[in-house]
Amino acid sequence: MRRARMTKAAALLLAGGLALSACASDEEGSSGSGSNGGGEGDLKVGVAYDTGGRGDKSFNDSAIAGVEAAVEALGGDVKEDIQELSPNDDGSDRGELLTQLAENGFNPVIAVGFAYGDIIGDIAADYPETQFAIVDTSVEEMGVDNLTGLIFAEEEGSFLAGVAAASKSATGHIGFVGGQESPLIGKFEAGYKAGAEAVKPGIIVDVKYLSPAGDPSGFGDSEGGKVAAQGMYQAGADIVFHAAGGSGEGVFEAAVEAGQRAIGVDSDQYLSATSPEQQAVIMTSMLKRVDNAVESYITDFSEGDLQGGTDILSDLETGGIDLSTSGGFIDDIQSVIDDWRQQIVDGEVEVPTTP
Repeated sequence: MRRARMTKAAALLLAGGLALSACASDEEGSSGSGSNGGGEGDLKVGVAYDTGGRGDKSFNDSAIAGVEAAVEALGGDVKEDIQELSPNDDGSDRGELLTQLAENGFNPVIAVGFAYGDIIGDIAADYPETQFAIVDTSVEEMGVDNLTGLIFAEEEGSFLAGVAAASKSATGHIGFVGGQESPLIGKFEAGYKAGAEAVKPGIIVDVKYLSPAGDPSGFGDSEGGKVAAQGMYQAGADIVFHAAGGSGEGVFEAAVEAGQRAIGVDSDQYLSATSPEQQAVIMTSMLKRVDNAVESYITDFSEGDLQGGTDILSDLETGGIDLSTSGGFIDDIQSVIDDWRQQIVDGEVEVPTTP
């Protein structure tokens, strides 16, 4: 397993191609002749989003930011050289999205989210000349040479979020809102609870998942996120951490109404807050640098440096996982956070991955 490299490309010539029209597309793009990375081929990046698509101010937005940064760094046109597709409400067309991108010559094709994990191995095997990547799924056991897993130590950043929450909590009572019951979101919960317990043994941590396993709707349910957080604040929690994608907007709304604090996820959500009132309650965000991982992957592709069939891990040590400091709300406990970070990096603290 490789750790993520945060690199920039030197240069790559990008050219136009055939037009692609798709009703599921978020914006028009074009296709070009595929290659397995490096060489003289055109770079045309296909992106299949997770639930919520572009505009979730979290996971999907971070992924497309990395794609656009890579294309721009390589001298391309983000409107011409990227094709974005979003799944339908129940996600039943995810396989069709990946197939459509590959059929139309996009290379590489990036699947954003673990929900593609059950299908991407078979699809990648059907298109051996196309490179595929999937965010949040290990591929090392799939045996597919043209597939890369972009995975993260979410539990490590969530541990630091728990350290921050416990250090700042005045009530000794905090909360966690997860989008969907799954092993992935369980890593966020496990790390958060472990970090909070490490700082304040016996702290109360309320937990609520918005949808059961197999149902991705919990990542796009702002009202559900709000109701879940409201219940926690009313029960005495004064800080709520969410790992719920677009549903986090509801958590922030509940924090504003309750006059309490919240912790964002994936992106620095202080910077994407919809109002000054929201900014005032977003204490920090657990940064999961999907943007950096995707950008580095595309750079490796363009330079012919991909090692297919492997995972690339982003964690605290690589800087692919961290806590944001925007707003200055955790400046006074930064030394505490840094101490725990170093213990994790040094292997002195092993963070659990299951609740």
